[in-house]
Amino acid sequence: MALEEQCSAPSRWRSISLTHVEFPEGDLTGHMLAYISLLPIAILVGFVTLIVFKRELHTISFFGGLILNEGVNWLLKHILREPRPCAGTHATLHTDYGMPSSHSQLMWFFVVYFFLFLYLRMHQTNNARCVDLLWRHILSIILLGVALSVSYSRVYLLYHTWSQVFYGGVVGSTIGILWFFFTQEMLTPLFPKIAAWPISEYFLVRDTSLIPNILWFEYTVTRSEARNRQRKLGTKLQ
Repeated sequence: MALEEQCSAPSRWRSISLTHVEFPEGDLTGHMLAYISLLPIAILVGFVTLIVFKRELHTISFFGGLILNEGVNWLLKHILREPRPCAGTHATLHTDYGMPSSHSQLMWFFVVYFFLFLYLRMHQTNNARCVDLLWRHILSIILLGVALSVSYSRVYLLYHTWSQVFYGGVVGSTIGILWFFFTQEMLTPLFPKIAAWPISEYFLVRDTSLIPNILWFEYTVTRSEARNRQRKLGTKLQ
């Protein structure tokens, strides 16, 4: 009886607008671009996952820049108050304001910061071999294509105008450049001290900024430790 009363209740249901992206019914291109426009959310989830499992200070700083970038976007939208195109087209929106595009701003912040990280920071800490340069170029091209695709999807799906997407990219790129150099010049020298704080040691927060290739370092250390433990285990069994 209680279930019947709940089903008959005249409740108004709403979807979670965070992932509620609409596209024209029957439009295969729009369907694909709707999924592409969700990439900024995937990036944020990826950052949270990296922070939880890696707890590396530069990753935390990078994520902090993304949050700052989102805050600037919210502020600009409520200052400029420029409406989105085709008012009433989409039923679920965070805000009616579209200038600048938050998706475009986040993607271009991420891509520009990553470009600088690949070609400036890694260049300073690692000898650039042909293979290293090749994968950097390939990764840069892929990231550029992703940023352009997300930006285009927001216009195609009528969430933003071209100018809103363009200025979102400009703002995101500018903040990305500023935050990268702020991190490099101001925060990175402080990372060893921050990593030595008792609270950082408690939560296993670490600084890997002086390690040229963290993937290779973790691989070799893990392999060496696994072999040592296997050797000790074999000795005990004999």
